[in-house]
Amino acid sequence: MKSMGSTIFKLRTPICPKLALLLVVVLHYYAIASFGSDPDPVQDFCIPTTGIVGCKNSSAATVDDFVFSGIKFPGKFGETGLSAQPVNVNGFPGLNTLGMSFVRADFEVGGINVPHFHPRATEIAFVLEGSIYSGFVDTNNRIYAKVIEKGEVMVFPRGLLHFQMNVGDKPATIFGSFDSQNPGLIRVPNAVFGAGIEGKLLEKAFGLNSKEIAKLKRKFAPH
Repeated sequence: MKSMGSTIFKLRTPICPKLALLLVVVLHYYAIASFGSDPDPVQDFCIPTTGIVGCKNSSAATVDDFVFSGIKFPGKFGETGLSAQPVNVNGFPGLNTLGMSFVRADFEVGGINVPHFHPRATEIAFVLEGSIYSGFVDTNNRIYAKVIEKGEVMVFPRGLLHFQMNVGDKPATIFGSFDSQNPGLIRVPNAVFGAGIEGKLLEKAFGLNSKEIAKLKRKFAPH
């Protein structure tokens, strides 16, 4: 029958309760996904302009905006035996608005990637060379860790503490991919001892004396 210019259809067969429940679950999932994720880009790409906010005209983009050659070789190694080279929009403008980034991490023998986390991204790490003791800790303080070998992949859920160490007898390399243009990076030792937290608090938290805390603060102070 018709009412107020619109057509109302009467179902001949009642909806199965299980089908109705499945429909509700699916709709709920898509509602969460639509409101919980970054908005989709409204253009093919957005190459940042220099000095002002916005995108340069697509006709001014070149293939070099979408190619990055800065991780062909290891970078400079730090005192922990790690060389980490991020691939983000600062050096690779083609990534802008695309919701992803990358990193190359090289480890000397015995080198470590200190416990850290990325507040805005899940990371998936692929072992290109070597043997890496790799793992993360969940919010129940349960650890998930093992040695992953060349050709294997491990995922670190968003915001969870994770770490890596080269346990092989030769240098190792990992490629990491993030589902965020700006995943963020918080290294736990630097954040705890290098951010200026009151020493008395740290003494009580870690059961260390003032001299030990002062030594750690000097070690991890920003340079």
